Amino acid sequence: MAAVPGLRALLSLRRSLILQQAFGLNAVQLTTCFPRSLCSVTTKNNEPKPAVNAENESLLENLNLMGVDVNMARQRQPGVFRKAFTNEQGLAQFLQSKGASRKAIASIISRYPRAITRSINHLEQRWQLWRNIFQTDEEIVSILDRSPESFFRSSDNGNLEKNIHFLTSLGLNSKDLHRLLTTAPRTFSNSLELNRQMVECLEDICAELGGKDPEQFAKTVISRNLYILIRSTKRVKTNIDNLRATLKLTDSELLDLLQGHGAEILDLSNEYLKKNIKSLQQKMVSLGCPKSDIKKLIISYPMVLYIGPDTLSSKLDCLLKGGITMKQILQKPKVLDYSTQNITGRLEELQRVGYDFQKNGINILDSSRKRFVAKMEKLAASPDD
Repeated sequence: MAAVPGLRALLSLRRSLILQQAFGLNAVQLTTCFPRSLCSVTTKNNEPKPAVNAENESLLENLNLMGVDVNMARQRQPGVFRKAFTNEQGLAQFLQSKGASRKAIASIISRYPRAITRSINHLEQRWQLWRNIFQTDEEIVSILDRSPESFFRSSDNGNLEKNIHFLTSLGLNSKDLHRLLTTAPRTFSNSLELNRQMVECLEDICAELGGKDPEQFAKTVISRNLYILIRSTKRVKTNIDNLRATLKLTDSELLDLLQGHGAEILDLSNEYLKKNIKSLQQKMVSLGCPKSDIKKLIISYPMVLYIGPDTLSSKLDCLLKGGITMKQILQKPKVLDYSTQNITGRLEELQRVGYDFQKNGINILDSSRKRFVAKMEKLAASPDD
């Protein structure tokens, strides 16, 4: 057909203009570096139709020229490579206009190739919604570079806008939304109804426990546990029931726990939480601790249930062998935050200078590296201090 050559010429001209704008290349560079059409259309007149599962060869060439790790992208989202129309050059031009480097753009597409299926209109709308939360384009580019899925996973801008309005209505501020987008972005691709169900679940839990301000309770829990909105209400309820039954908590004790650091463990899988509670109980009983100590440790330091059984056992053994008592650990449980290697290293250094934990306590173990080094220098200079 006579119209086909003209169509090809128009596509070639369009390609040249896009690349000139996106990458700042002149006509000679375009001819040298990008010899084929970049419109990512594979079917041509009078040629055999490609197999149903055939990859778009034009797209593959474009991505290679852009520096994309095609093998990585293919492993992550292979379906993208069978699309006849994509927007890789439009995406590149858009992101460059926001300050992204070519290297960053290539990395973003490598890790989340579905990004090249988004239209310019969609990208502009989504960017503006994010700018309602972030102060600069640079912040957003930085997040995309770290986690492209957070921006490109959902194609529903209307749902994103509704979720932002809903979460804001709960009293969450820009800082909270910023943390949610950077830490648990799937919250914003949830349906509005799904997020509302979790909030209502938390409010009901508060009311059942005798809480006076269910809305504030829900806000507090979400602020403390950014992952909770991407978990199921069944998981959260089951974890709360397990904590109540295992620790024999009263309503007021459970409410205080959930409003405090206990909120941080509600997103754990039910089996993992049950296993860790059981292992902690067995370990502490083997060390001669009464049940009241077990309850005290979990209430004062719920994050102990994040630590795997073997790791926790190793940390406790290390501290006890170093001259620390369980009573001291219960008084300063955050010492368990540190790795076994870190604890071992500090204990060895303190033993060399004759540090007396019974006399001086264990606060020195729960200090920054800078403060610990300064304290060690002081102890070395005045061993009797």
